Amino acid sequence: MTSVEHPIPPQDLSAITGHRFVYTYANGWQYEMYVKNAHTIDYRIHTGHVGGRWVKGQEVDLVQLDDDSFKISWTEPTGTSVAVNVMPGKRRLHGVIFFPQWIQQHGERTVCFQNDHLDEMRQYRDEGPTYPIYVVPEFAYITLFEQVGEDDDSVIDVAPSELPAGWADRTN
Repeated sequence: MTSVEHPIPPQDLSAITGHRFVYTYANGWQYEMYVKNAHTIDYRIHTGHVGGRWVKGQEVDLVQLDDDSFKISWTEPTGTSVAVNVMPGKRRLHGVIFFPQWIQQHGERTVCFQNDHLDEMRQYRDEGPTYPIYVVPEFAYITLFEQVGEDDDSVIDVAPSELPAGWADRTN
């Protein structure tokens, strides 16, 4: 039980760590996230403003808010910040992406395997412009949710374009 003296609820992350999920936002953008462990995610962006982008080893803050409710948040080398609330049992997700202005103007610059372009992403971030922030708040439906095990570098290991046709359209 939480209180003023003990505001942190129990943290059982086992219902989300080691899981891969594919989700489609109400605006049609499709993403995939692998919660590698309690501190790291890998992800691919299948469609949307920066569709084709993929990232491994993104450090995150992951917390359990309540039963079947988790928040994953992070800031990328691009200057983009993201907060995603995930409710696996309900197949519901709400994400808020805070894109710096340069990504709204030139999202194509980020469509790559980010890990191979970290210095370039930081340079773009520092050159800006940063403001106004392009805020994208959207609900999403989780179309695929599967346990694949923790710390498996093979779960997300190729660009979205290298996957077989229809791969991201699978459901369970």
